[in-house]
Amino acid sequence: MIELTDLTFGYTQKKPIFRRLSLTLHPGTLYGLLGKNGAGKSSLLRLMGGMLYAETGQITVAGFDPARRQAAFLQELYFIPEEIYLPPVSLQHYINTMGAFYPKFNESQFRRYLTEFDIPQDQKLTAMSYGQKKKVIISFALATNTRVLIMDEPTNGLDIPSKSQFRKIVSSALTPDRLVLISTHQVRDLDNLIDAVIVVDESEILLNHSLTEISDRLLFDTVSTVTRPDRILYTESSLRGQAVVMENPAKEDSKVDLERLFNTVLTSRARIKTLFHESV
Repeated sequence: MIELTDLTFGYTQKKPIFRRLSLTLHPGTLYGLLGKNGAGKSSLLRLMGGMLYAETGQITVAGFDPARRQAAFLQELYFIPEEIYLPPVSLQHYINTMGAFYPKFNESQFRRYLTEFDIPQDQKLTAMSYGQKKKVIISFALATNTRVLIMDEPTNGLDIPSKSQFRKIVSSALTPDRLVLISTHQVRDLDNLIDAVIVVDESEILLNHSLTEISDRLLFDTVSTVTRPDRILYTESSLRGQAVVMENPAKEDSKVDLERLFNTVLTSRARIKTLFHESV
């Protein structure tokens, strides 16, 4: 569904953000894209959306070259930027105008999401709070039923109950032929939502695996004392002892802690690459 091959990109030639980066993403999967501020997450998403252009390499999204911005491509991709804009019109006017661009847009589905988000549907969009506007954009994006949905920091501006609703609604909208990619620095907002994790840092993809594969190879635990330091990849103090991430040769069951996983990948790069065979 999304294929990046030997991609090189930078805003200046002297300091590329990505150098010969390759990445494959599959339909029917909800991906979380993680990285430090300045790691190039938003740039990577914009390259996929055809809003930035690679210096070298190839990008294919849903069978299209994003840089050409063909109408058929734009009908199969919805991109939610970090900074959103809604025009000063009624909700119905917005539906009539914007829904026409997406052949699979479903108005009843859109209104159902708005109801679940508790959004008033009888006022101008600009009269809404920032959080309400974010929910409108998210609801509309899901209701377009595009094959590819990309969200950049979608939970910014949402309160805690709304973030819970966001996870519930987004997970319900995933279908076998749809790919959803969410970039965020609020790692915990992706808990119980995503199927796979991508970690980008210093011009390369350090991890691109499903949560199932990650839990097979890494064990997330809390221990009173560290007895096998040779197996430990990451440790931090907690109220209950030492929260650790360690190698998991016995494939013991544990729940992936996304925040600890992210810190592990950044601090134990070489061992993570070895454990995951650099198959990203």
